[in-house]
Amino acid sequence: MRCKLADFPPVPLTLEGSSVLHQFFRFDWKGWRATPQTEREQITNDAEQTLRRLERATPEGAIQTALFSELGHKGDLILVHFRDSLEALNQVELDLARTPLYDFLSPVHSYVSVVELGLYESTRKTYEAAAAKGLEQHSPEWNAEVAATLKRQTDAMAPRLFPAVPDTKYICFYPMDRKRDEQKNWYMVPFADRQRMMHDHGMIGRRYADVVRQIISGSIGYDDWEWGVDLFADDPVVFKKLIYEMRFDEVSAIYALFGQFFIGVRLPMEKLGGWLRGSLE
Repeated sequence: MRCKLADFPPVPLTLEGSSVLHQFFRFDWKGWRATPQTEREQITNDAEQTLRRLERATPEGAIQTALFSELGHKGDLILVHFRDSLEALNQVELDLARTPLYDFLSPVHSYVSVVELGLYESTRKTYEAAAAKGLEQHSPEWNAEVAATLKRQTDAMAPRLFPAVPDTKYICFYPMDRKRDEQKNWYMVPFADRQRMMHDHGMIGRRYADVVRQIISGSIGYDDWEWGVDLFADDPVVFKKLIYEMRFDEVSAIYALFGQFFIGVRLPMEKLGGWLRGSLE
């Protein structure tokens, strides 16, 4: 006898990959202008060397750290770091804090998360297969079935779980939650309905896959929101088009809450000196 999906645990399986840190800084332009030219040059050279070291583990390696010039009043610089652990991210913070340039930087915001892939469809298939075998929920045999699914999916999805920072010109980052109030509570919606809505939601993103790279990171228990969303593209208008279209999607229109949006222009490490002289070139 086939068990009903409603009888299964409500929590979808997830895969976790790279640890992620976003740092947002305001720059002390007044203090910088008051610093002697020779000292500014030394500080710039030191900062560029540190940033290039953080950017890639090896000269041919994947981009692990990217720098952006931020638009708007929320800050001046954005640093995005992908690493294999929280300890590695913390070491990045310490490395940056030890540079002379850090004396001119004031942290105004940060975000800690871990790259996450939700597995609504795989979860359903896994639970149904375990039930068909007569396995009791959360028994050692059930857990082994789940672990085997996660292992297979992790191996197959490794490039998405441990991505490089996309080498695009623009970034858009924002945190988000799913509603859980008296009227609308995502976490009380039946699994099958959530699976359907997330499938439809994902189809919108796929239509933009050739012009925007989207990386979702989970932050439940890590930071103030439940997920962080990074969008990378060479045309910033696609951020508006993608997010606008998603607002009409059922899961976003009814169950989504959004935090602040942050947007930046890619600043190659070797061009930091130009930025400090007031130019993106």
